[in-house]
Amino acid sequence: MVPVQHIHPMLVHFPIVLIFLLAGFDLVATFLGYSVTGRTATGNVSAGLAVLAALAAIATYYFGGLALDFAEAGGFSSDVAEIHESLGGMVAIAFTVWALIRAFLWFRDIRIARPMAFVFPLVAIAGVGLVVVTASYGGQLVFNLGVNVAKAASGG
Repeated sequence: MVPVQHIHPMLVHFPIVLIFLLAGFDLVATFLGYSVTGRTATGNVSAGLAVLAALAAIATYYFGGLALDFAEAGGFSSDVAEIHESLGGMVAIAFTVWALIRAFLWFRDIRIARPMAFVFPLVAIAGVGLVVVTASYGGQLVFNLGVNVAKAASGG
């Protein structure tokens, strides 16, 4: 069985990839004049990516909390971890709200036309920025502080 503290690092790449993919897809589709809202082919893909990104972010945040609890039970304490956890919560909340908006637009078949359509890739790109900052703190936890990996790396 996989130790609970290792589930977060296994899941974390899913929301990262899905959020980057959503931003890229929305940007390219919008520039090409396709609607990323409503029940269009591109709207289906975009709304689906937004919902999957939110679900992945929620699961990753949940298991990140468990991983932090495990590390703290072993004596680990760091402001970097607290910042990373707070940013992870913001990612999960922001993309859940964004997914709900996208799902509503899809369900009601509301198609947003240009120039307002550019709001969708811009919001996703802002989300990418939030994810990059969050990931930077996560990288510091693993590569600089060795949280939940130091014992495994040393064979202990």
